[in-house]
Amino acid sequence: MNAVIRPARAEEYDEIARVWMEGWVSTGLEEASNFLLAKLRARVPQEIEKGWTLFVADDNGALAAMLALHVPKLYLDQLFVAPAWQGRSLGRQLLAFTRTQLPAEIFLRCVRENEKAWRWYERQGFVFEEEQVEPMTGFVMKHYRWKRGNTS
Repeated sequence: MNAVIRPARAEEYDEIARVWMEGWVSTGLEEASNFLLAKLRARVPQEIEKGWTLFVADDNGALAAMLALHVPKLYLDQLFVAPAWQGRSLGRQLLAFTRTQLPAEIFLRCVRENEKAWRWYERQGFVFEEEQVEPMTGFVMKHYRWKRGNTS
């Protein structure tokens, strides 16, 4: 697979929201719905206004994944691979790209019930720091941090 990671374009925001929803739904934590899709479509431009730098993995014109970074906060906010592209090391490619954008330190959060995701981040060198309830969703979030040179 030859996915190219590149900055997202404004005309792709609806498609990015769909990739985000499909990736999120694939965790089994929420059902796909028009309501969820509308909510994510509304969030994309709002989050960009609040500081997101948004990237996509483009596989010959098809959006295979979305990656949202908040660079000033050293924060990997969202990384979702569309189900048709899962299991092809695209997540690892996106994380390697993230480390080029945030080379010294990265923070992220995972929903506690999304065990597949947080176990993957732990294997990639992220260290668990704390759990907190996210007031907007009610989900318990596991907070992680990666620091260059940290071999723990």
